[in-house]
Amino acid sequence: MEEDGQSKPTSAEPITLAEPELIINPPPPPPPPPLVTDPLNGNKTETEASEDLSESLKSQDNDIEIDDDNNDDEDPHPKKQKNLSSLTPTASAPAFQGPDPAQPVPESNPAQQQPKKSKKKNNNVWVTKSTRKGKKKTKPNANNNTNLPGEDKVLVAPVARFPDKSDDTPEMTICLSKVYKAEKVEVSDDRMSAGSTKGYRMVRATRGVVEGAWYFETRVTSLGETGHTRLGWSNDKGDLQAPVGYDGNSFGYRDIDGSKVHKALREKFGEEGYKEGDVIGFYINLPDGGSYAPKPPHLVWYKGQRYATATEAKEDDVRVVPGSEISFFKNGVCQGVAFKDLYGGRYYPAASMYTLPHQPNCVVKFNFGPHFEFFPEDFNGRPMPKPMAEVPYHGFENRTENGVSNEKNN
Repeated sequence: MEEDGQSKPTSAEPITLAEPELIINPPPPPPPPPLVTDPLNGNKTETEASEDLSESLKSQDNDIEIDDDNNDDEDPHPKKQKNLSSLTPTASAPAFQGPDPAQPVPESNPAQQQPKKSKKKNNNVWVTKSTRKGKKKTKPNANNNTNLPGEDKVLVAPVARFPDKSDDTPEMTICLSKVYKAEKVEVSDDRMSAGSTKGYRMVRATRGVVEGAWYFETRVTSLGETGHTRLGWSNDKGDLQAPVGYDGNSFGYRDIDGSKVHKALREKFGEEGYKEGDVIGFYINLPDGGSYAPKPPHLVWYKGQRYATATEAKEDDVRVVPGSEISFFKNGVCQGVAFKDLYGGRYYPAASMYTLPHQPNCVVKFNFGPHFEFFPEDFNGRPMPKPMAEVPYHGFENRTENGVSNEKNN
């Protein structure tokens, strides 16, 4: 017990311990808080900003895809494309914000403000595109032809009927032609009579006259109840599929009322018409007609087709024969002068007949002389005519292409 009491201190003294110094690094400053604004004040939150950013990226991707699709669609069109600057305003141009009421509006000059018109682009997908480019057609230069020596300007035109084709020969006498007639006109074996029941059609003789006074007769052999005739003269351009007097190239004498017909116009001529059994005389006078007749055409072969050529681009003007006339006679009695001032050319005896279907054929018979039934005794001071039987044979001159002469006399 005494040991225990000696070991314990008699008085309680405070014990102080030295504290070790601790060095602690200050923590890093916290990151700035994210921009969080009040949605009530119209500012976007961070979440909304990120969503807008992603949407804008998607829209840009879509625009790029659309542009690629447009480029793919436009690839097949090789046409020239316009510059973007001609379609969109430049970046330096300010956006239009409307007129300022405080500033006066300057007067606009339409000549300065109108932009240049650009070519309209064709985006029609139904039109077939063609990349073939041809040379632009230009008008021929007349000066280029001067560099070709030895070549003449020649007008070439196709011939409707062959003017040099004829069924006349030098051994024959004048008669009705089987070539220069309508298809429906029937010609007798002796080629002196003609008839038709298929409408008004024409037939002409094989030979014609250019100058001098000439005469022939025609007897109305069969007229019937419905038959009609138009008889007279026709030049080489007369329409064979029409009656005599239908155009300006033939001169006719009508049976119904004795009127004269030219250019499809009827005019009162004789006292009365003619009927079946009457003999009609035809007189023509062409004093010095050869000087006024047009030049015969040069017929050429070109690529298997017959053509008529002229040395000049303009055809010769048709000239009137002074003192020329046509007169008609009935049974030897002159009915008067029917036509005057005829154009120069070759005139042929011609006739046209008409009968209704299922009726007897209307027939006329020609007499070219020299023995006539009713040859007029007096022509009232006119030149005495020659019979058409004395008309000489006339052929046609022909010239082939490349200057090679090839004359034919048919």
